Amino acid sequence: MLSVFDVAAYIIKEIGPVTTWKLHKLLYYSQAWSLVWDEQPLFDEEFEAWGNGPACRELYNIHRGQFLLNELPIGDAEALNEIQKSTVNVVLKGYADKRPQWLNDLSVMEDPWKNARRGLSPCQRGNSIISKESLQLYYGSLREEDEILSEEE
Repeated sequence: MLSVFDVAAYIIKEIGPVTTWKLHKLLYYSQAWSLVWDEQPLFDEEFEAWGNGPACRELYNIHRGQFLLNELPIGDAEALNEIQKSTVNVVLKGYADKRPQWLNDLSVMEDPWKNARRGLSPCQRGNSIISKESLQLYYGSLREEDEILSEEE
């Protein structure tokens, strides 16, 4: 099984320097679409429903205090197999050119984040897990071509 760090290293290798905020959202969507298309998670680590959108605590703990990442101290971009690379590449094709705020706005409008934040005010800190099951159910209910391809327009 890959780690979130392996996938993050791959994303950085593919698109170059990326803000930490955007990286978390690209990883979130890579995980979600892997659960739908490949019927398995890309990595074990979970996303939490933070006030500023989905975030992976393990990754945050590694880059805390940094804004832009050129590389990670851990993670192997070459660890992904061809299916995993293909999934991430489709996500990158649909989302990598989007601004971090746009990605955040999208993620917080969708049910997995909203449901995990239920009962919390917008400004309240929270660390509820966004379950892999909720990601698979929600994104699996969307037509992928509509979700990803409409983002390209």
